[in-house]
Amino acid sequence: MMKGLSDNPIFRTKVTSANVQGKEMILGYFIGPFLAFISNAIFGTYLNRYYTDVIGLTRWAHGFAVLMPMISVIFVILGNLFIGRLIDNNRSPHGKARPFLITAAPLVVIAIILLFLAPNNSSVMTLIWIAVSYNLYYAVAYPLFYTSHSSMVGLSTRNSKARGMLATFSNASGVAAIGIGASIVFPLFQGMLFVTKDGGVDAAASYSAWRVFILGLVVVTFLGIILEYFFTRERITEENQKLNITQEKLSMRKQLKAVVSNRYWWLIILYFLLFQLGGIIKNGSMNYYARWMFGAADETTAGGYMSMLGLIGGIPTAIGMFVAWPIANKLGKQKAVVIGMIISVAGGMVSFLDVHSFVFVCAGVVLKGIGSIPAMYVTLALLSDVLDHLEAKNGFRSDGVTMSIYGAIMVGMTGLGNGIINALLSLGGYDAALAVQSDRTQTALVICYIGFELVCYAAIALMLIFLNVEKHIEADHKIILEEQKRKVLEAGGEWIEPSVRLIKEQEEADKLAEEARRKELRIKCAKKGLDFETENEKYKNKHKKK
Repeated sequence: MMKGLSDNPIFRTKVTSANVQGKEMILGYFIGPFLAFISNAIFGTYLNRYYTDVIGLTRWAHGFAVLMPMISVIFVILGNLFIGRLIDNNRSPHGKARPFLITAAPLVVIAIILLFLAPNNSSVMTLIWIAVSYNLYYAVAYPLFYTSHSSMVGLSTRNSKARGMLATFSNASGVAAIGIGASIVFPLFQGMLFVTKDGGVDAAASYSAWRVFILGLVVVTFLGIILEYFFTRERITEENQKLNITQEKLSMRKQLKAVVSNRYWWLIILYFLLFQLGGIIKNGSMNYYARWMFGAADETTAGGYMSMLGLIGGIPTAIGMFVAWPIANKLGKQKAVVIGMIISVAGGMVSFLDVHSFVFVCAGVVLKGIGSIPAMYVTLALLSDVLDHLEAKNGFRSDGVTMSIYGAIMVGMTGLGNGIINALLSLGGYDAALAVQSDRTQTALVICYIGFELVCYAAIALMLIFLNVEKHIEADHKIILEEQKRKVLEAGGEWIEPSVRLIKEQEEADKLAEEARRKELRIKCAKKGLDFETENEKYKNKHKKK
């Protein structure tokens, strides 16, 4: 089914250029993923609160609230490994990972809708529904999209500069979805979705509001995934196809053996685990913190605090998109991340001066955000360097197993993070119906929103001192090129240097685009009674001025 679907001409990529260009960066790696990520970003901040405050799990099923998301991590890992295997074995002419984006789109929509159709009563059926719908989304539907999406930077090009730009746009899309969608815009509507009653949350009214809201959210998500599918291209996958190099179907065991024996692989994977877990716990507790730690009287006020936190904290993130790579190019990706983490830990400590002061907490968030800029934007490119190093060392790429584990971390940490939050809230005696939370609950919120991420950042700073894979980049690319040349010549083919091949491909793409433009213009002129030569000359003059 996958092969037939992806081989259909209607599903061809809209990216025809041999080199990465602006349209691909903006539509395929930023706008498309941004729209696709918004729903998951909102869930990362609000789904757990929907379960605790609207469904009331921490009130009548606190053991389930703690254990279910944690146990689900097992299914998330298995789901991501299976999807990674599918990507590895896919031999579509349109890529290894891209075809799975088109399959993920309807599955993600169905899974999201089921998440919010859970019965709003204290019954076993409610628990079963939540467990099934939660795992359908986090262990199947979202990993199918996210693992495919995450593979695209590493499969798009070997050009280090272009890859860095794509990594920046790809990371920026996720950061913007969290920072703008979930932390700035969405909180403005918080009072409509978490309806206040007697200082607490009106569960019944909130339940009805969420069911309406989610319908609009799934439309945005679906369009985002489709946009990413059509405006991305796997040039590295196409290399072997165009060179007529037979791609060996590698066993999961062989790939795992290759990656787990490399210290660079372990360091980058552990980095993503710590960075994601710290961020998940911070983002997942942010809404609770804004509601109960700044003296907010209702959900609308709390939403205003959260929106301001998101806006002020997002300033470094927005600036970071433009400064991350100049910093990384000057210092090196690894050094930039390490120094940034140290700055984050030192700056984040400012929040502890007064955990109830909006000013001090914001100051700590901003300083922590400044330090995390390199980590947010350059680490996907650093992961690609590790994958290239593994390819040079082992003679085959390990994208499938690596990106499935990466995806399991990025998705699975949500369950682990929510489980930790719920455990601390339960120990602290959290009750959404109260107007003021206890001192124990407030201590739990300080640990979740401020403390946990700082500990993770400190561990990352120490660990990444040893991730010096960048010193191998030039030698790795030379080995990969020689291996490709050997395989082509052994197969009796003609070897063309990649730089020359890219130029020829670009010339051919430009030629086809020009032919298509002339054909469209002739049809337009025929319909409107215009002179083709005159209109064509107008276009040429306009294009020349550009």
